[in-house]
Amino acid sequence: MIGLDTNVLVRFLTQDDPEQARLASAAVDQLTPERPGLICREVLVELVWVLEKSYKFGRADISAALSGLLATSDLVVEGADAVAGILSLYEFEGFGFADLMIRAAAHRFGAMTVLTFDRKAATLEGMVMLDAGGLPEP
Repeated sequence: MIGLDTNVLVRFLTQDDPEQARLASAAVDQLTPERPGLICREVLVELVWVLEKSYKFGRADISAALSGLLATSDLVVEGADAVAGILSLYEFEGFGFADLMIRAAAHRFGAMTVLTFDRKAATLEGMVMLDAGGLPEP
């Protein structure tokens, strides 16, 4: 297995720098199910942020790109089930990808409540707005 950094995936997906895109595509083409590429959660969060902020990709395009990464047997995506489970909330409900990944990580560790100051995130099940009342009741 070989890890893939965000910038390699950005070049592979956007093809915006001819030389780096060629190198990234060649590297991805060499991956196999026996020697897959690893995409960790941190890379996914950074990838979505870069595609949104720097490349101005829409949520549908980003969701499609992530779905494509999840679908290939040449890649191992850390937390693939969680990522697949949040794509519709990200694409259609307007929740931040990082917020959804934070909630998924908390649930994975058994924390069913995540405190936040983010009003939108606080509307998600399991996310609670932190206020003067302190910690929510167990």
